[in-house]
Amino acid sequence: MSTPSGFDELIHPSTRLSVVALLAATEWADFPFIRDSLSLSDSALSKQLHTLEEAGYLEIRKEGGGRKRRTKVRLTSRGRTAFEGHVAALRAIVEGAGPTAAAGQAPEDADATASVTQQRQHHAKAGR
Repeated sequence: MSTPSGFDELIHPSTRLSVVALLAATEWADFPFIRDSLSLSDSALSKQLHTLEEAGYLEIRKEGGGRKRRTKVRLTSRGRTAFEGHVAALRAIVEGAGPTAAAGQAPEDADATASVTQQRQHHAKAGR
């Protein structure tokens, strides 16, 4: 299976994907809100924000001065487009691995898929 169009290697790592998903739901977000929502350290979040900003996916604003300095972050239109494309690519991957994908398999492959599905259901019912 080839990588679907829109799959974004930069966004894909779980921390960056979480940051971008959080920002996709809002116009602007404060640094502490993002940090606390994702349970990240200041340094870990700063590193991810810097990487996404360099790619043009984020805009970072620093407001105020001294102890009242606040950092606000938002997705740029480029970042939003990349996120939406990545989500669509992930959906295509997941849908390609579902039962409809098994329908196009050779009979012996479909039997193996059905067997694995039955085993998973059995284990789920047994609480394993």
